Amino acid sequence: MQQGFIIPVYNHGNTLQNVVAELSAYNLPILIVDDGNKEQDKTYINLVCQKFNNITLIVNRRNRGKGYSVCRAIKTAYKMGITHLFQIDADGQHDMEQVKSFLEKSKENPDSLISGCPVFDETIPENRKNGKQISNNYASFVTLTEGYIKDAMCGYRVYPVEPFFKISKFSYIDTHMGFDTEILIRLIWKNVPLIYLPVKVSYPVGGKSNFRMVRDNIRISFMFARMTIGMWIRYPMLARRRKRNKIGKEDK
Repeated sequence: MQQGFIIPVYNHGNTLQNVVAELSAYNLPILIVDDGNKEQDKTYINLVCQKFNNITLIVNRRNRGKGYSVCRAIKTAYKMGITHLFQIDADGQHDMEQVKSFLEKSKENPDSLISGCPVFDETIPENRKNGKQISNNYASFVTLTEGYIKDAMCGYRVYPVEPFFKISKFSYIDTHMGFDTEILIRLIWKNVPLIYLPVKVSYPVGGKSNFRMVRDNIRISFMFARMTIGMWIRYPMLARRRKRNKIGKEDK
């Protein structure tokens, strides 16, 4: 097993150093994706790359989206021999003290996707909270599971690289805000086990959000339309799997 980190960066160059400083203690490869940032954020990113070791910088010439960036990093990680890639956002919203427990859980369960189950404080916007619940319900519907998906949108995850890489080779995956939910659904379709661990999430005052209400909601709607078609194509297989009780129950 060779673990590593992936940090997609867009408009959060100023918080990147704190995240990388925490991760550097683990002495693992860190893949940073500059997702078409403007000059100020590029400067922050380049300074971080100069300051810390074990960093591989991937640069998108223009902003392509989080999903595109992570998929590109997965392909790079596969070539580098990294078997498990820990996706962490650059904005510092997630509790970095949980990194060790996620890495250890991944070592214990190398075939599984280890995903964060957010524990929100009072700073979470109400619309974000409601949106998460809608995504959870819909992801459960298209995977024919119940009580299995606790959070479909959390970007704090350790991915097994090989199944993700195979999916990215043969399937279109949403390149923007629908990515986290879609790749979770597709990995469940591929029968990759899903394990949740709690992670604290905060929304600091003045924090930048890359979510665009109209554009991203439209993209997410199209993503769920594609997933619904995919579910009906796979329905016999998913129904048999559910009947055998291989998935669909909460991890205990």
